[in-house]
Amino acid sequence: MKINGNEIRPGNVIEHKGGLWAAVKIQHVKPGKGPAYAQVELKNLLDGTKLNERFRSSETVERVRLEQRDFQYLYEEGDMLVFMDMETFEQIEIPADFVGERKAFLQEGMQVTVEMHEGRPIGVTLPDQVTVEVAEAEPVVKGQTASSSYKPAVLENGVRVMVPPFVSSGEKIVVDTSDLSYVRRAD
Repeated sequence: MKINGNEIRPGNVIEHKGGLWAAVKIQHVKPGKGPAYAQVELKNLLDGTKLNERFRSSETVERVRLEQRDFQYLYEEGDMLVFMDMETFEQIEIPADFVGERKAFLQEGMQVTVEMHEGRPIGVTLPDQVTVEVAEAEPVVKGQTASSSYKPAVLENGVRVMVPPFVSSGEKIVVDTSDLSYVRRAD
């Protein structure tokens, strides 16, 4: 679907210079001299590189619609992650580095959303929050107040997070997968 250069919004995916780019930031500029334009910061969906481009309202760009499908994480095989389509039960393999550091939060049977373009996976979205067990946490020091700062802890998957002083080893906590922060104790 073609759109004008000044209609690009954050989160839109466009086809530009032979690649798929997501609009990250947009600033509309109206210089004193010359036509107005949109200064757009783009991020390549496949390799993560960034690019700043100017789009005039007279220019058109191809906006891409991504198909979002539900998949279930099955297992890791070498450096590939195996997922199963929840509708067709077809299995696909995605490189582990494609998911990045959030791969540590994948659990067998977890439902994820895979964004696809022309049948090719280009993004994996994990649930916003996951429950994990604390493997190591420093003991509480007597005299610390409840409002004191957080302490470092290591989770069962090896990820380090900051937790409140009352959390101890062996407890299950809920962690936000987007910024790796402590949310609450698990029920």
